[in-house]
Amino acid sequence: MEVKKMLDAKGLACPLPVVRTRKAIAELQSGEVLEVHATDKGSKSDITAWAKASGHELIDVMEDGAIFKFFIKKG
Repeated sequence: MEVKKMLDAKGLACPLPVVRTRKAIAELQSGEVLEVHATDKGSKSDITAWAKASGHELIDVMEDGAIFKFFIKKG
C-alpha cells in the first residue's frame, strides 16, 4: 500500500482529527491513500464512522501504543 499523504493529528481532541482528515483527503485523487495518526481515543470510532458515511474506504486501523494509525483510501 502506497501512502500518498500523512496527517499528524496527535494531541488534537474531538472533532479536530475528523475535521483535519476531511480537509486532507480532499487534496487527494480518488484511490489515493491517506495515513492519519491520532491520540484521541474517540477518533477510532469517529474516523471510522466518517470514512463510511463519506464514501471512503478505511483500509486499516492500527494501534501503536497511544497512537491510532488510520489508512483511508479516497472514494
